[in-house]
Amino acid sequence: MKTTLTFTAILMLLLSASPAGAQEAFERTLTLQGMTFRLQCDNTATLNSLTLTPSGLEIDNSPVTLEVDGIVTGAEIADLNADGYPEVYVYVTSAGSGSYGSLAAWSANNRKSISMIHLPDLAEDPEHGQGYMGHDKFTIAEQYVVRSFPVYREDDANAAPSGGTRQIQYRLEPGEATWQLVVSGSLEFE
Repeated sequence: MKTTLTFTAILMLLLSASPAGAQEAFERTLTLQGMTFRLQCDNTATLNSLTLTPSGLEIDNSPVTLEVDGIVTGAEIADLNADGYPEVYVYVTSAGSGSYGSLAAWSANNRKSISMIHLPDLAEDPEHGQGYMGHDKFTIAEQYVVRSFPVYREDDANAAPSGGTRQIQYRLEPGEATWQLVVSGSLEFE
């Protein structure tokens, strides 16, 4: 049986479909240890504004807005360093064929205010960044931020990685001016 669609039917199907690359706005409220964090991002462009609005802090509950390169794809709340004060981890994926992942993260400092958490750039890590070309995912597992991505060999096309998967575990540590995510270990899977 052959089905024929009219020009009007095809036009209606095209108009009802979402535009290519269109994303839904991201909005989530996360609560832990008596503190709440509301996240909002329109996800309408290549560069987007992510707003974090805390509540339950004793001194400063001011919203913080950060420009992110890509769309927000997820967020989690945790207390990785077990100090009794939560951290918020927001996962961002860039536009384009590489879909490079990044992380926007904050720590509640002694229930008084929030500060950013720094994740080192993989380009500055020759051991763990070798073969990295994006397509990464983040998650929280036990007391770690875990980043996984396909490993590309020298002649691999962007759509065809052949080097397996690398998983990097980061632990949260205090730095000189801000909290730092520091590599704790890594695994390779074929």
